[in-house]
This record gives sequence, C-alpha cells and structure tokens, in this order.
Amino acid sequence: MPPEDKDAALLPNRIDGQWAVIHRPVSDPRAHMWISYSPDLHNWGGHKLMMQARRGAWWDATKIGLSPPPIETPQGWLVIYHGVRQTGAGCLYRLGLALFDLQNPDHCLKRGDEWIFGPEEPYEQHGDVGNVVFPCGYTIAPDGDTIHLYYGAADTSIGLATGSVRSMLEWLEQHSETPAIKV
Repeated sequence: MPPEDKDAALLPNRIDGQWAVIHRPVSDPRAHMWISYSPDLHNWGGHKLMMQARRGAWWDATKIGLSPPPIETPQGWLVIYHGVRQTGAGCLYRLGLALFDLQNPDHCLKRGDEWIFGPEEPYEQHGDVGNVVFPCGYTIAPDGDTIHLYYGAADTSIGLATGSVRSMLEWLEQHSETPAIKV
C-alpha cells in the first residue's frame, strides 16, 4: 500500500468477514497508526486512522507505529506501540500501551498517558542508532500471562524483557487518557 508503509501486522481473526492489518503509512512529518481491511489479502480498503501521534511535548509526538503484533485479551486488543520524540540530541524511541475493541479494532478504548519502557541501559542508549528500544516479537508462556518481549537495542543488539500481560492491562487501566480527546 503506498506511500511508504511499515510496522504492519495482520490480526489473527477476521473482523466481519474481513482481514485486518495494522500499519503505518508515512506521508507527512508525523506518522500515525492505521488499520485497513481486505476480503482476500490482495485488495485493501476501508482505511481508518486508529491512533495519532500526539502533538506537543509528549513522548510519542513525532511518530508512532505498531511494534509486535497485538495481543488478544478478553478486554480487547492490547497493542504495544513505539513512540518517537525528536529531541535536540536526536530521536528517542520508547514504548507505550493502548487497548482497542475486539470487534471494532479501529476504536481505541484506552491509551497510556506515559511510556512504559525506554532506553536506559548503555547497550540501549549507544549503538548504531542510539536511544532506541524497538520490540519486534514476543512469546507468551503456557500460563497465558508471562510475556517474553524481544527487542532491538540501539540497532546493535537484541534484548529480552519479561513481564505480565495482566500487569500491563492493570497499568493501562490506571494510566490511560480518555481516547475521545483528539491530540
């Protein structure tokens, strides 16, 4: 799908008989998350803006995009996304959480008002591209809760962060903004 497009993942279930892909087209200085639908995985349409990069001094004000594929939970699609803020020293990549409706995945139910994971260790701050943590995949343990998140660190090494899906949902419940506010 033109223009330049990246950070994509298919939802594992059809939505109203349609396949859905979350992606990030880049067409202006800021980049946002979109969702598009297809009956056959070849023809895409129904493009909808899912979530925008915020304006101002937010941690995710320059661009946002999907990191690993969404996690299906009883509460909705849990999305771990990356946010970028342009600083005087360059770009800073951090991670946030959002929750989308299971049946209407373009509808944001909750969006964290803070980032949950950012570059802190030397191997995350210094490398080919400094100040970057960028997850690309995860596994969920047999307990259905423990998540092993594999991430690139400063485009030089790979890290592993371990957490809890339940804890991420609880954090989001306590630290979310009202998604009806356009930012």
